[in-house]
Amino acid sequence: MGNMEIPHYPHFREIGIEDKPIFDEFLSSSPPSISEYTFTNLFIWHYYYHFLWCLWEECICILAQPEEGEPYFMPPLCKTGFRERTLALLDHLSNNGITPTVRRVPEQMVNQYITGDTHLESRLDRDNCDYVYLTEDLITLQGNRFHGKRNHINHFKKNHSYHYLPLTPDLAQSCLELENGWCNIKHCELFASLLGEERALYEAFQNMQHLSFKGGVIQVNRKVEAFALGEKLNSDTAVIHIEKANPAFDGLYQLINQEFCANQWADTLYINREQDLGEEGLRKAKLSYHPHHLINKYTVSLRTT
Repeated sequence: MGNMEIPHYPHFREIGIEDKPIFDEFLSSSPPSISEYTFTNLFIWHYYYHFLWCLWEECICILAQPEEGEPYFMPPLCKTGFRERTLALLDHLSNNGITPTVRRVPEQMVNQYITGDTHLESRLDRDNCDYVYLTEDLITLQGNRFHGKRNHINHFKKNHSYHYLPLTPDLAQSCLELENGWCNIKHCELFASLLGEERALYEAFQNMQHLSFKGGVIQVNRKVEAFALGEKLNSDTAVIHIEKANPAFDGLYQLINQEFCANQWADTLYINREQDLGEEGLRKAKLSYHPHHLINKYTVSLRTT
């Protein structure tokens, strides 16, 4: 790992693995509610979002430059001065000819700093709201509302024997092979977001000894056919970053979800399963697990009236 200098505003640079301690310091002092704010998530997705970051007084500022769409700032990670820094970041974008927005701002921050502000306004970004579930629900799948999930799992167990294992470095290559096969089926090359996810997985597995995530795999006939990656988000919540299963096995997605929660996250109250990105199929799937609540996120911009 290198020893790169910490960038200070107005100088930005890419997020590197050596930046983890400073991000962890800020995230531990203000534990996040949104799924984006773990170092793992920011680091493994930096090729897709082209994240740049800097320190600005008591804040970490993160500029996202996604493959699709205009650049925007993430909510500043501030020990103090959230509103002032948000205004300054909007001005920074405006001065550079970019539509000024700070995105993925959690509702709690909006209520505390933005609502009623004479200079700032916010609008709900439903496509990026996080789905949060009771961990116990995802493990036990009790009641009529989970009848279909139990049926899928029982169908899988009736037709296959399997082993659940915690993810270890020696299983990483097998997980990447599953991802490669999944991408061939789903034609990842046609979708920037799926190519981005493929690269994110590669980055996760290549750097797993430096990152804080944990994982689990399911083997069928000694071959990895499903895996999941996640980590602790805050004191009572774990976040699931990525979940993959061979679509040829009915019930395998439901099973890796249940097994990963039961084996790794049984001591947490909630599971954050991230957003649906406005994809109809993904929204239907996430709603079918009956979320306990959503973490609403907002886009903040300069008030125009």
